[in-house]
Amino acid sequence: MSNEILRHPRLSSDAVRILTWQLSLPQDTDESLSRTADRAGIKKGAFNRAKAQLKEEGYVHEWRQQGLRGLWTTVQLVSSVPLTAEEALAARDGRPTVACPAAGQPRGRVTGRHPEKTPEGNTSDLPPRSAPEPEAERGARELVDSLTALDARLTVPRGMVPQLVALASEWLTLGHTADDVRADIRRSLPGQGQAIHRPGGLLRYVLREPSPVTPPTPPTPPAPPSRLSLMRECAGPHVQPLLFTPVGDEELCGSCQSAAPQRESAAAATVRGAAAVRAGMPGRLARPRR
Repeated sequence: MSNEILRHPRLSSDAVRILTWQLSLPQDTDESLSRTADRAGIKKGAFNRAKAQLKEEGYVHEWRQQGLRGLWTTVQLVSSVPLTAEEALAARDGRPTVACPAAGQPRGRVTGRHPEKTPEGNTSDLPPRSAPEPEAERGARELVDSLTALDARLTVPRGMVPQLVALASEWLTLGHTADDVRADIRRSLPGQGQAIHRPGGLLRYVLREPSPVTPPTPPTPPAPPSRLSLMRECAGPHVQPLLFTPVGDEELCGSCQSAAPQRESAAAATVRGAAAVRAGMPGRLARPRR
């Protein structure tokens, strides 16, 4: 294991672990990078970032190929030294890295023609359908595609889109909305008129660590009514205004309610006394003589 890999300044610990794991496998072992990351206990988001770093530094190359039956496969090449795209293609095909003309006459397309021999057996089986894309990953892909509408300077290379989608997916999984992510990106952009030379690197830097989700502030309950607002002025005879807390719709305080029967009795006695006095008086008053 070279010191260049162990001390590489731009490879994370997950990238170094995946690369050293792959290089330690026997030569004829057919194990994908995702399988290695799964065995090493590396999560999906960290694996996508590590794979992107290895591809960017030239340690990993991959190609999509179509077979005889039209099925697509992915071929991955892992090397212990950085390789250019031409060197990796030459190493994959087992030919020297110096460019040389292809041998033989030009051939037709491998796919898209009728088979020379009729195949035997049941050929109606279809390739397995790909698993549906998760909701967070689909939303993250739409978010990354909409960044050019946020700012025209955020046009990233196509090869960096999967890595940015994986980073944005972590934000959405934690509970952030797409508007939250766009607002965080907008705050990190340089001022208008300033060029962004590496928009992919800027977005990767902004999205590398999701910010914590702030829980919504619960609404403040209304303050209870004050005791003074529940009181009422007594309508009884008082030298000064008297406030009391009514139980229902009464207008007299407790003291006035207790004294009300006594006042009614005294008033009735006064009325009876006045009637008796009027009854005892003669019809005509005697006038004194001169």
